[in-house]
Amino acid sequence: MTQEPKTDADWQQQLEPEVYRILRQKQTEAPFSGLYWDEHGAGVYRCAGCGHELFSSEAKYDSGTGWPSFDKSLAPEAVVTATDRRHGMTRTEALCPHCGAHLGHLFDHEPTPTGERYCINSAALKLEPAKSADPEISAETE
Repeated sequence: MTQEPKTDADWQQQLEPEVYRILRQKQTEAPFSGLYWDEHGAGVYRCAGCGHELFSSEAKYDSGTGWPSFDKSLAPEAVVTATDRRHGMTRTEALCPHCGAHLGHLFDHEPTPTGERYCINSAALKLEPAKSADPEISAETE
């Protein structure tokens, strides 16, 4: 069964105000202010709106911009893009393909192996930490 699309009121009720502002109103958090800009843990980054898998921590790097940066998405279809002409410039907007949430922007010609940088708002993400394959290692770190 296909789920009915959420209304704006549904999103406002589900999301914290800052997350709603970024995901649904296409705003940006201040640099160096978000939870994940300096996060180095292993895992998968999911959409804060719907839980869709977006990025692997293996693709995350410090771009020096103050926002979480990734050189590729988890899979080619994990993130979709659209032309963003707001604020008097043309950029490539990164969106969740499942719920349409604004994640951030994609920049080309970056000094990365892929030549791309996904500049993503921390508030658009939820990190699902990697699970250890060795139960003894997991027990020692708890």
